[in-house]
Amino acid sequence: MKLTPLVNQIRDRCPTFGGRVAGGLDWDPAMAASAKMALPAAYVVMTGDEAAPSQADNVVQQDIADEFDVCVVLDQEDEAGVIAADAVHDIRAQLWRALVGFRPSPELEPIQYDGGGLLLINRARVVYRFGFSSAFQLGRNDGADPAETWQEWELDGLLPLEGLDIALDAVDPMADKNLQYPGPDGRIEAGITLNLPEETP
Repeated sequence: MKLTPLVNQIRDRCPTFGGRVAGGLDWDPAMAASAKMALPAAYVVMTGDEAAPSQADNVVQQDIADEFDVCVVLDQEDEAGVIAADAVHDIRAQLWRALVGFRPSPELEPIQYDGGGLLLINRARVVYRFGFSSAFQLGRNDGADPAETWQEWELDGLLPLEGLDIALDAVDPMADKNLQYPGPDGRIEAGITLNLPEETP
């Protein structure tokens, strides 16, 4: 999953941050809590993906869930954190409206909310994370789509099937009793050639 559509969606749909939304792969809440910045601010961080086993025996098709966190940094305005807790409640509602059901790209399922939790609290800052995920399928459904796996890439390189040569070694009643009965006895009793029509573009 790309971060840019998520960052843009939060910037556009969550007015509390005033456009102060960034994204990345590596983010340290302790550094954010000590940095001098305008608050509240949000950071979109990729946290990983979860893969299910393949659904089919002859092809590889897996359900993948891309996971990300939206980490929110707030001022700590009172020792008990009541003001920050109220702000977290309001920000969560904004994030739900911005992200839950949003599809960052066509291959992804609508985003779901996975829960949140407190990352850090000190005299100056509160850092709270909200977790989200979006699922997709690894492995195409339509052979006309580009290959997504090595198996699909390899199959795409095979020559098209032009026809079939079928040889029949019957079990019974045409098997030769002098060789083996019931068959198959190693003799070809019948054969057929099938030429497949060429596909028109």
